[in-house]
Amino acid sequence: MSETRLPAWVRTRSIALATMAFAALFALDACTDNDSLDMTGPVSGLNDEEDGNDSRIYDQVEFLGNPLVSEVTIAKANHDEYNRTQPYNTAVFGAQSLAFINAFRGGQPVVANTLGAVLYPDMLIVESSRNPATSGWLSWALANGWGGRNLSDDVVDAGLSAIFGKIITATGAFCDNFTLPLCTDNVGANDKTFSNSFPYLAASTP
Repeated sequence: MSETRLPAWVRTRSIALATMAFAALFALDACTDNDSLDMTGPVSGLNDEEDGNDSRIYDQVEFLGNPLVSEVTIAKANHDEYNRTQPYNTAVFGAQSLAFINAFRGGQPVVANTLGAVLYPDMLIVESSRNPATSGWLSWALANGWGGRNLSDDVVDAGLSAIFGKIITATGAFCDNFTLPLCTDNVGANDKTFSNSFPYLAASTP
């Protein structure tokens, strides 16, 4: 029997195609087998490798639930530790927030007690059984509202006014709500119009 030999360029191309196909199958297998990640909390080390899962590492580097909790009421030296914590670490950090508030409103414990109750656990809360039209930051606790946070909410002014102003009580307040010197950041509105489509944020500046 005579042997039919393919031209050299055909053999080379066939080998290259087979190599690429094998590489693609290997990559697909790696993606499907090892990308099941536990995202229930910050990961500081490798997952258990006994089952062949050698997933990549994720590090939590910032934690911002309710505005101003970490930026205003947590000691600056503890910010990095706070950024790596979880919302339910009230026992560790709640005392720091209360101490800060009491330093200014020590004669009005209702302020510290009220804010402590609504800011910890440090997460945005939505009461879905209530009317969505009543949405707004902390409205779930202070106004029997839906909660959450609207893009238009001036959360900085609201937070400062709750701590230093008259939102909770006028007794011992340092300023009128949403006014200088302590109850506003003096930024009246967003500098750009919000979008009418998801994700609704204003376009970034080029």
